Amino acid sequence: MIHQKHIILALSLILSSMTVNAADLNRSEVQQLLKKATKTKPADLRRKDLKGVNLSKLDFRNADLWGADLRGANLSQSNLSGLVLDLTVMTGINLSGANLSRVSIFGVSMMRSDLSNVNFSDSRVIANLDNSNMSNANLSNVRWGADMKNQPMGLMRISLNKVNLSNANMKNADLGRTTMRFANLTGANLENAILISAELGAANFTDANVSHVDFTSAKLAESNFTNATLTGANFHKIQGQDSIRGLKNNKSKSTALFD
Repeated sequence: MIHQKHIILALSLILSSMTVNAADLNRSEVQQLLKKATKTKPADLRRKDLKGVNLSKLDFRNADLWGADLRGANLSQSNLSGLVLDLTVMTGINLSGANLSRVSIFGVSMMRSDLSNVNFSDSRVIANLDNSNMSNANLSNVRWGADMKNQPMGLMRISLNKVNLSNANMKNADLGRTTMRFANLTGANLENAILISAELGAANFTDANVSHVDFTSAKLAESNFTNATLTGANFHKIQGQDSIRGLKNNKSKSTALFD
């Protein structure tokens, strides 16, 4: 008969024999690579395992991070402007206050990440950012809408379900066909944004500026527009209009376009 203490001993021996997979590089090693890097000879971080590494406040503009594993890494206040970050793995990453302007991110998981105060302006992103914090982020002029001319594997689009976008700057953003169910957009500036055919069920636009936003064919069931600025917003062919909250007493509703 096998006693419990023998089982515990066997398990402890097995666990002690298992090696912990450490990251390929530590912060100091990454810093040395970045120090020597140039535009023509970028730091080779391609496909590197950098899980959980503290890389905050570093300048990655002369780095190749394509396909790197950045899960749980801290890149807060870092500079990644202009990089191609396609196929990187960034679930649970900390990019708070980081500069990601003009980046390309395709086919990436960024779920449950801290993206507060991040600068994503002028970027092109197709990724899953569900349950992330993007409060006070700069998403002005982003091109995050689905490219309907290039869908060889079915609809590829950005996912922003349950994302905190409160007080974000989304002016002139292209978010066509985006899925943003239960997103928090309170106080956000979406002036002139494109949300054609977006899935916005239960999204909260309280106190948001949605002036001249194109909501054509968007799904808006149970969404909330309390005190939102609706000037010139286009609600043509939207779904769920009868369940939208905050429209009845909205002072700028008469300036919006409804069917």
